[in-house]
Amino acid sequence: MVINILMVFFALYFVASFAALGFGLFFLLRKTFPDQDPFVIANNYLFYWIIGDLLMRFFLQKLPVMSVKPLLTLPIKRSTVVNYVLGKSAVSFFNFLPLFAIIPFSIILIGEGYETSMILTWMFTMIVVVLIINFVNFIIEAFSANSELSFLPIVAVVGVLFALNYFEIFSLTTLIGSGFLAIANSPILILIPIVVLIVCYTINFKILRNKLFLDSSLKSKVTEVNASDLSWTERFGDIAPFMKLDLKLIWRNKRTKSMAMLLLVGVLYGLFFYPQPQFLKMEFMYAFIGIFSTGFFLINFGQFIPAWDSGYYKLLMSQNIKYEQYLRSKFILMVMSVVLLFVLGIPYVYFGYKILIAHFAAAIYNIGVNTHVILYGGSFNRKKIDLDKKAAFNYQGTGAVQWIIGIPLMIIPMALFGVTNWLVGFEAASALLILLGVGGIVFHKKLMKGITKKYLNSKYKMIDAFSQDN
Repeated sequence: MVINILMVFFALYFVASFAALGFGLFFLLRKTFPDQDPFVIANNYLFYWIIGDLLMRFFLQKLPVMSVKPLLTLPIKRSTVVNYVLGKSAVSFFNFLPLFAIIPFSIILIGEGYETSMILTWMFTMIVVVLIINFVNFIIEAFSANSELSFLPIVAVVGVLFALNYFEIFSLTTLIGSGFLAIANSPILILIPIVVLIVCYTINFKILRNKLFLDSSLKSKVTEVNASDLSWTERFGDIAPFMKLDLKLIWRNKRTKSMAMLLLVGVLYGLFFYPQPQFLKMEFMYAFIGIFSTGFFLINFGQFIPAWDSGYYKLLMSQNIKYEQYLRSKFILMVMSVVLLFVLGIPYVYFGYKILIAHFAAAIYNIGVNTHVILYGGSFNRKKIDLDKKAAFNYQGTGAVQWIIGIPLMIIPMALFGVTNWLVGFEAASALLILLGVGGIVFHKKLMKGITKKYLNSKYKMIDAFSQDN
């Protein structure tokens, strides 16, 4: 429910933003570039729109295949079903959204004296290009779906194109802008994007027709499992079996494995901020970056406890195990990840000793406070997780808990650090986070008893919830 409300809010926000852009773009460009034609300038910027739209679609837009599974049991040709799926994708929100900017901008252009036939040709070309991007996205997804880090190829391609244009090695803005202007001035050239659209549709048709079988979801890939040596976990005593279970789960399943590989994002997160002088002056941001960087695994893994085990949670709970051991194994894994990420982030001292101090304070806070907060939040999880899905931009299994938990995890420590830093100083702000973290460590056993009790009270509700399909 919460996610649906947020989705509607963001949809309305983007519609309003695109409409405002459409009505105001001409006047903005004319004011910014008084000596140039706003229409020409707008076409030169279409390169950035194309790569941005493609990148956004890759992460957010999915082909609506599952909704047609029931049709495969009916006497309907597979080609008809495939055409239905592709046609349904053509009327998605992502294809309508650009129209809220394209149509108003076209109306303004006509009102400003541009030739009507030229603008209508341009507008139709833009609609065709929107559909081309739609189908190109599905082609890219089809070839990268089986990779854990499937987003890397598209990010790399977009990055290379952007770099070629940015460093003026090859001016893609001029090329694409000139292409759109040529089509607008010579309507016959619109056949080129139409042919490209037909080709993209045909490729999608062939890919989808070959994959759309009723039993396709029943096929399984047989792979050799390499059992890693996990004997080192034995030193943790009675929680060792649970740690082994978690480590095997992380390494053997697509979603958890790709999440673990994304730890690199946590390590390098500071590089998005610290090299920029304006952020170095914002000391209150150090806490946010430190908590996110050192707690990247804690946040991404911890927020779905115990949903990671939802596939066999009923079996797990039927065993003669102590729930506190089950939770403590996950606590230890999160603590180990915080320590590891802090150590890997020590080179950030290059940007200033205060950053290292803030990261240390954030790490202690993560260990003493956020581990307990996220474990407690997990007792409210009621969403089953499919471990065979990739982790990047995968919201399956996400509920209201994952949104609400962000407040105590990120916002509260950042606010405490920022206010204390403003009122007293940086040292006092860092000391406050450290004291809170140490307090959590000191009272760890009492906190774990309370958290365990909450899980035990919710045990049967979770068993029932994990038995349902989301």
